Amino acid sequence: MKSVVLDGFAVNPGDLSWDFLSEFGEYKVYDKTEACDTADRIGDAEIVLTNRTLITKELLDKCRKIKFVTALGTGYDMIDVSVCRIRGVEVCNVPGYSTDSVAQFAFTLLLRLVTDLDGYCGIVRAGKWTGMPGVAYQNIKYSELAGKTVGIYGCGAIGSRFGTMCRAFGMRVLGYRRSVTDTTADGIEYVSEETLLAESDFISFHCPLTDATRGLVNRGLISRMKRGAYLINTSRGAVIHEADLAEALSSGYLSGAALDVMCKEPPDRSNPLLSAPNCIVTPHCAWTTREARQRLLQMLASNIRSFIQTGIGINRVF
Repeated sequence: MKSVVLDGFAVNPGDLSWDFLSEFGEYKVYDKTEACDTADRIGDAEIVLTNRTLITKELLDKCRKIKFVTALGTGYDMIDVSVCRIRGVEVCNVPGYSTDSVAQFAFTLLLRLVTDLDGYCGIVRAGKWTGMPGVAYQNIKYSELAGKTVGIYGCGAIGSRFGTMCRAFGMRVLGYRRSVTDTTADGIEYVSEETLLAESDFISFHCPLTDATRGLVNRGLISRMKRGAYLINTSRGAVIHEADLAEALSSGYLSGAALDVMCKEPPDRSNPLLSAPNCIVTPHCAWTTREARQRLLQMLASNIRSFIQTGIGINRVF
């Protein structure tokens, strides 16, 4: 079977190998594909791998030989799943490959919100430590996590792993998810959305992007958060209404935010969060450890192999 990788650079910028695809037949890899080139690049390929390139109804109308589409990651909102289902096109994703990496990065952002390492390093580099009688360290942000409350909005594998890290630092861990059978599972105290928003000093979002979560973090939700709280997002950028968050940071209602994802990536220079006070923005890199990307490719191979042998991918999304 013929395979095509539409935008493989983020997953594999050259330090890994796509050669596993040769097991399934001829393949072609593109670093990035513009919408106007997608149909031509797919051509008569039966297996399509996409990171962010859209797989739309119009594209599926043009590329009738497609039998299998997989996201190069966990999220698959770039694929029109409903049309694929009607057409009999198998759709898979790759869940769980980056659980440890993303949880670790979310916790790194949490630490960065309360610890200004750049400020301390700046003191030393500026010569304000060596040979001086004293430095007002208290002017640099640094506070303990122990005794603080962190709320996890979306307690899947990543959220739960993040919670484990927070508990190790002595934090109270609250969790919110729509269906809960055990109110204290995994050491997380499951509460209502209202309680999580009102009592958390930090809220970390780990929910998928759906119709229900798109624009979830808007002016209304933020107003129900504890004044002075911090917000972390390593899920999907569109979960946040960016102008409303920028407003909350500028007014001082929220003390800070740390974001690894944006609504549009890369963002426009005019994005208000890029200039908002106390806002850390990283370039959607939480999942990009070499270990995580290697697991992703191994799981991709298993999905494709299963589809070819049985007609069903291991991680099918419907």
